[in-house]
Amino acid sequence: MRVVIRADASIKIGSGHIRRCLSLASELKTRGAEVFFICRQLPGNLCDLLSDRNFRVFCLPAPVEGVPECLPAKDARETVAVVDALPNTVDWLVVDHYVLGREWESVLRERVEKILVLDDLANRKHDCDVLLDQGFYPEMKHRYDGLVSSDCRLLLGPRFALLDSSFSRQKGEKKGKPGNRLFVFFGGSDATDETGKTLAALPLLANRQLQLDVVVGSGNPYREKIEKQAASCKQVTFHCQVDTMASLMSKADIALGAGGTTTWERCCLGLPSIVISVADNQTALSETLGLDGRILYLGEASQVSGEIIARAVQSLLDFPWWRRSLSQRSRELVDGYGCQRLSRILFPEKIDLRRAEESDCDKIHAWRNAEITRLFSFSGEEISLDAHQQWFHKSLDDDRCVLLVGEQNGQPVGVLRYDFLSDLKVLVSVYLVPGCYGQGLGSSLIRAGSSWVRSRFPSCKTIQAEVLIENTAGRKAFLAAGFSEYYGVFQEVIAHE
Repeated sequence: MRVVIRADASIKIGSGHIRRCLSLASELKTRGAEVFFICRQLPGNLCDLLSDRNFRVFCLPAPVEGVPECLPAKDARETVAVVDALPNTVDWLVVDHYVLGREWESVLRERVEKILVLDDLANRKHDCDVLLDQGFYPEMKHRYDGLVSSDCRLLLGPRFALLDSSFSRQKGEKKGKPGNRLFVFFGGSDATDETGKTLAALPLLANRQLQLDVVVGSGNPYREKIEKQAASCKQVTFHCQVDTMASLMSKADIALGAGGTTTWERCCLGLPSIVISVADNQTALSETLGLDGRILYLGEASQVSGEIIARAVQSLLDFPWWRRSLSQRSRELVDGYGCQRLSRILFPEKIDLRRAEESDCDKIHAWRNAEITRLFSFSGEEISLDAHQQWFHKSLDDDRCVLLVGEQNGQPVGVLRYDFLSDLKVLVSVYLVPGCYGQGLGSSLIRAGSSWVRSRFPSCKTIQAEVLIENTAGRKAFLAAGFSEYYGVFQEVIAHE
């Protein structure tokens, strides 16, 4: 498995593109993929950080003074040269860049097997196989109408937010008694110096006995000034380019930050957040989250003074119910498993499906009656062999029921049952063979089943599943397989090629 990622970081661009791509690259690496980065040498780039994480980085030359940071046609030629020099086929080219679009992607199309685009602007056309937008907007499903081909797979919404695995691990940690600890981070570059503005507002909150963790990126142009500000105040701890963001954030009661990639990290941890837009592309998302009660949005950086920041902090400290509401509402959006979902889509587990046969009857009876299977079944009672045999033979003869056995390397791993409610809708139930739990096979089996239905029943538009509320693993498996939850019912609207 070979993946090439084209993304940049700079003082102007910020660090968000590289940070989310690094999270994805780390997950892909754990699954055995070989990942390369192609980055341009811009002021504030993070090439050294990528190298420190043991990823090979191909650096494109810095632009000539007075020339834009990225010219698509020139960039395409330079990227082609890197890709062509690699010894083996590139399975996926990942593109995370606001300047690059369909023309650039079309040039690379012949050099790679497939293209994944990470976008959150929806302002240009793309030539890609998969597009991921982790944003949160009204009418999200229509956001890319006319911008991608009909056979492009869209992965939309915050459940695909690409976060470091430390956030999913940290979200279950219990904090101590609520206090007055603030986490301040306005992105890797913070070109408008919102960090300095926040620190300058601290005298307005002198009576609150605050403790602050202030984080800046290595490319922050105001780093030395901010460090001096922090050193002059004993309640502030200064951090630069840390690898412990999740841990620091989990200790905080309130966060102050920008509307970029860190938005989803704060949401995952349920950290009540005061947000300021530091770039034009952050405004629409921050406004939507603010209006929906997920964050406290103050506006664009040019409109926000230190006094406004102090009043916002004061308000959240004075009203614990508001903090609790922001925490709960934000946590609903992000579970922290976006990288795992995406990696399984890019490189799915190989599951072979076949229709159940007469010889499977007794084996399926034993799997269904296993204690771990019954634990999460709507009917947890053991089923007699006689009753099972009657049901099994009836199911094989029923045109409105499909019973499938999933196999991996010739060994059974699970069972799928599809009951057709109509020509347009089917209900799926699934369980794994005992001994196959805890390996991530559930979502792979479900995805394989959806593909099977899609190819053989072209009139079917929707697959639904009902899962017990206490079946946490089952709920995660359906979400990871691309289903969405509607009032306790999981549903996937399937597209046909």
